[in-house]
Amino acid sequence: MNDSISVSSALDEETARAEVYGLLAALYYAAPSPALMAQLRVAVTEAPAAGGFLEEPWREVVAAARAIDDVAVSAEFDALFGGVGRAEVFLFGSHYLSGFLNEKPLAALRSDLAALGLGRDDTMSETEDHFAYLCEVMRYLIAGEEVEVANLTQQQKFFTTHVQPWAPAMCDAIAAHPKARFYAALAGFTRAFIGVEMQGFDMLA
Repeated sequence: MNDSISVSSALDEETARAEVYGLLAALYYAAPSPALMAQLRVAVTEAPAAGGFLEEPWREVVAAARAIDDVAVSAEFDALFGGVGRAEVFLFGSHYLSGFLNEKPLAALRSDLAALGLGRDDTMSETEDHFAYLCEVMRYLIAGEEVEVANLTQQQKFFTTHVQPWAPAMCDAIAAHPKARFYAALAGFTRAFIGVEMQGFDMLA
């Protein structure tokens, strides 16, 4: 009986991790839809993944969603990450790892994605080192059905190579920006979640 409970708990935790990555991918790829904002506003203010460390940052995301209307959140997304020319905050790994876009870190990422049998969707307007894309890859490596690819070893390797080295700096840049309100709260949650993932993978080393 205890074994079945522990297995169920582990499965629930993996599902929660995949869902968090999926949510982050949606929120960083584009301004959230009214339907997604509505879901956030009624979300329980408990961490959506195991670990009390995430509870307060998640509560702040929900509070920000409730305090800021859809139009303002959309305008904030465009002000921070969109616009013509140089974005005020970059969401691309190459920028943080090399100081430039479309540099060697992107080439290395593409090589690793090819080894996993993954590639860029032609409908996606951003390069593969966009944080939303990396979150989608992590979600797949957690929840995918192909066990030779979607497994803990591949999760750890991909995370420590392509997410951990730069995602905290991205979160810091967002949180420090004077125009960030909803996304400042999201950056705080993202940083906390990345920290929990780092601790979990460190335990495997």
